[in-house]
Amino acid sequence: MFELADAVLCTDGPVRSLVGLSLAPEHQRGHGALYDGINHGGVDLARLSNLVAAQPLPRAADDRVVLAVDVSPWLRPDVNTLPERSFCHTYGRSKGQHLMIPGWPYSVVAALETGRASWTALLDAIRLLPGADVAAVTTAQIREVVQRLITAGQWREGDPEILVVLDAGYDAPRIAHLLDDLPVQILGRMRADGVLRRPAPPLRPGPSPGRPAHHGAEFAFGDPVTWGTEQARTTTGTRLYGTATVQAWDRLHPKLTSRAAWPTTRDHCRSSRAR
Repeated sequence: MFELADAVLCTDGPVRSLVGLSLAPEHQRGHGALYDGINHGGVDLARLSNLVAAQPLPRAADDRVVLAVDVSPWLRPDVNTLPERSFCHTYGRSKGQHLMIPGWPYSVVAALETGRASWTALLDAIRLLPGADVAAVTTAQIREVVQRLITAGQWREGDPEILVVLDAGYDAPRIAHLLDDLPVQILGRMRADGVLRRPAPPLRPGPSPGRPAHHGAEFAFGDPVTWGTEQARTTTGTRLYGTATVQAWDRLHPKLTSRAAWPTTRDHCRSSRAR
């Protein structure tokens, strides 16, 4: 079955017949073994996933495990009968335009290392079905990968927490909330026009303090006037972009709304605040 998979990936042009794959140089067995592999072969995905998690992992400079999660589409625009296709966002296929092309989107988890490398350690990949809750699927996928890494001894008590890096399309606050029982830290990129909130101010003194506030002042990414003084600041030189400056502010949070998957969490936060 593995040689059959190699033949599918390495054969030039479309695959028109199974027996034709046996002629590929990567398929070193006879054509009869090809059908035996299809009829009797199988892959135990759980054992394979545990085996992958037990392999030596690339790590950051401080020996921390760093995981990156992103969606990579397998574009299938010409297969009209292919089930469960979705419109996949692509860029740069036609004069720098953003296009939506039918295909299968896959959520991929990879282990990163410090510096540049030509290879990436892929740990997991699952296909996203049409209409899937990306945050919920990603949370379950990260949980399974982290638990496999812990079982394999890749992370032990006292090690730095596993860093999970997300792109701007993910609901990083929600994923961090759902994974708060695991030794992970979530680092997610946010939109340049995003708005966060500061902690709620204390109640006004007096017999009638009024209704307690749930949020503080706004922190608008595009308005430096709202930033205030940062809690941390660092600078470093880069090879291509000169000096890079990083600022950090503590205890900023998004304002939860009643949309999407937040209503239950929002009500829970309010009841906890009331108590």
